[in-house]
Amino acid sequence: MFKQFTLSLMAGAGVYASAASAHFQMLYTPELLRDSGGQITLKLPFTHPSESGHVMAVDPPQAFYMVKKGKTTDLLNSVKPAKWTSASNTGDAYEADVRLRGLGDYVFIYEMAPYYEASEDIYIQQITKSIVNVGSLPTDWNQDFGLKAEIVPLTKPYAIYEGGTFTGVVRSEGEPVPFAEIEVEYVNYEPDMATNGFAQEAKIEPPADAFITMTLFADANGTFTFGIPKAGQWGFAALGVGTDTEYQGKELSQDAVIWVQAHPVN
Repeated sequence: MFKQFTLSLMAGAGVYASAASAHFQMLYTPELLRDSGGQITLKLPFTHPSESGHVMAVDPPQAFYMVKKGKTTDLLNSVKPAKWTSASNTGDAYEADVRLRGLGDYVFIYEMAPYYEASEDIYIQQITKSIVNVGSLPTDWNQDFGLKAEIVPLTKPYAIYEGGTFTGVVRSEGEPVPFAEIEVEYVNYEPDMATNGFAQEAKIEPPADAFITMTLFADANGTFTFGIPKAGQWGFAALGVGTDTEYQGKELSQDAVIWVQAHPVN
């Protein structure tokens, strides 16, 4: 009843939640909080990280750039084809090498090409953010970039304790999206940067399938909070919150994705 009500509210505002679920555009590097800069590699598979699921082949991204202290650097030419291996398959993916120079936040924004999900007869496009910090100096992490679909963090996404919380606001072109539906997945199979694939063994055993992809809703102001029970990286995908709702004559779910990292308490 509540879900039907909230979806009706979003439809009235021109926002449609996608029927497709558990798809996550990864923007992965092992450590989002670094002591120093230098070159990092970002792995960019479109997959199901909580269950080491199917890797989906997607056309090259429409945009990829980095923002640091208000300056935008186009990274699209750094993207190169790669393979990614899951428990399900080895599929086409992408990766990029980027050099970090100086202290502060490096906000990476990756706009994947729309992906046709045949089982749903819809397209999915995820606009993904991941923020890498160097030297614990905060600069850009909580900026609203006015994206078509965006999760703006209210918690530093790289400085969360295991057992802490992450709070964000779902926005579309700077405006809050009320009652947005948000899927949450844990990167339960450690990505291997050398072999381009997930580890064979899971880090945790979910108590039921309902924990593989968890769902929550933002409030009337587009704000949500999620308690993070385990160290590692977590993905949040706000479904169908973007301004674009159609692609090549079919429904488009334009999703906002952000990745955060929780650290163990020693």
